[in-house]
Amino acid sequence: MAEPWCCWWPLTKLVLFHLLIKSAFSGFEQVTTTPPLPILPLPSFSQLKWQQREVIMFLHFGVNTFTGSEWGTGHESPVIFDPIELDASQWVDTAVEAGVSLVILTAKHHDGFCLWPSKYTDHSVVGSPWKNGHGDVVGELVDAAKKRGIDVGLYLSPWDRHDPRYGHDLAYNEYYLAQLQELLKRYGSVREIWFDGAKGANAVNMSYYFTEWFDMVKELQSSINIFSDAGPDVRWVGNEKGFAGSTCWSTINRSKLAIGKAAIADYLNSGEPKGRDWLPAECDVSIRPGWFWHKAESPKKLSKLLEIYYNSVGRNCVLLLNVPPNTMGLISQKDVKRLKEFRNAIDTIFSTNLVEKFFLIKASSQRGGKGSSYGPENVIDNDHLWTYWSPKDDDDAKGDHWIEFRSSTDEGLRFNVVRIQEAIGLGQRIKRHEIYVDGKRVANGTTVGYKRLHRLEGGVVHGRIVRIRILEYRALPLISSVGLHFDPYWNP
Repeated sequence: MAEPWCCWWPLTKLVLFHLLIKSAFSGFEQVTTTPPLPILPLPSFSQLKWQQREVIMFLHFGVNTFTGSEWGTGHESPVIFDPIELDASQWVDTAVEAGVSLVILTAKHHDGFCLWPSKYTDHSVVGSPWKNGHGDVVGELVDAAKKRGIDVGLYLSPWDRHDPRYGHDLAYNEYYLAQLQELLKRYGSVREIWFDGAKGANAVNMSYYFTEWFDMVKELQSSINIFSDAGPDVRWVGNEKGFAGSTCWSTINRSKLAIGKAAIADYLNSGEPKGRDWLPAECDVSIRPGWFWHKAESPKKLSKLLEIYYNSVGRNCVLLLNVPPNTMGLISQKDVKRLKEFRNAIDTIFSTNLVEKFFLIKASSQRGGKGSSYGPENVIDNDHLWTYWSPKDDDDAKGDHWIEFRSSTDEGLRFNVVRIQEAIGLGQRIKRHEIYVDGKRVANGTTVGYKRLHRLEGGVVHGRIVRIRILEYRALPLISSVGLHFDPYWNP
């Protein structure tokens, strides 16, 4: 005897409901596959903007420029400071022509001489013959930078060899904080403030109130990046050669850092994959042997500057290149010429991406499947942060993750530089990678980060198939950009 229809109806409704839900979610997945979860820690907005600058400029200028010293004694008379042709617009024009968007001035170096008219000391431009004591180097730089649309940073040395309050903790820290407030309230937006732990071996004992200083800086300008050995926004790379470690994480543990502690240099150079803090490294180096201008010195050769670029910007860092003004108050023409050569070389190498000449880009897998927003074609667009190739989750992927480029010509393409960039807005992930050309390994490395540049040790290669394999990672690798470039200056 057949069961009455009313007995089947509840089951029928359940099946129909299940099919309806499945259909609805299936369609949802096809059109709006969600991005992968970020892996902590993450960069701040200000840190991301800083990273994209790639090359910034330091301006070491002060009484040392006129004495020929690197570290002044603090006993120099302000009368020696007289840059009669000082032209901050020339400094800024030089920076702009070099592709630089941020210049950092030594507002006060270790000698204690201030390049602005501070009301807390007379050891400043007010005591110099320059402009009859009415000059303001900081103000002139800020005005010139504003006209050209670039940003300004300031260095205020904690070590002060002139001021008698130095060595008296409370009095000197109050003095230092007062000058910080002057600079950050008087001169508008400051994008980076530089602190260091440099101090002579025989300097008097002194405790700096870094916590109070940093809090005051953030209170006055919340979007500023604070540089020091221990951050909190940008860390020192651990040397003054301009070289980052071949492994360089933007992540590190700030609890292990201390300003002025020499023993942490190697740790600063490499970072830590399990670091709890996002604290990327800045590579400081001078275009000349010294930090201040010296008549007998000349700028580094172009080949050396390019080597520094590959080992700083090409290792997930920002390059802070010092270009010191001379006694006239101008950047020397030799330095201007070398900077132009440097910028022209970078443009020559990287303005053409040979990947765009490949007709086929394929990958091991794609998050959300074909047609999703995470395809390998994203690595050749102009957004190097927020569009990216994402493979499937490891649970769904088979084998390692790779992305491959095949040439449309039988003879292949000629290149000697490979560029890889991660979508660091979602965290730094890649721990180990390899690069193959026509099945032969031509390069391998560890971290990638914002930018990794491989200048091929074997020189120029001709290839039809280029494959990048991601072998180890903290989380699903996200590659935002890939480039194949020809560097005519590289002859290994």
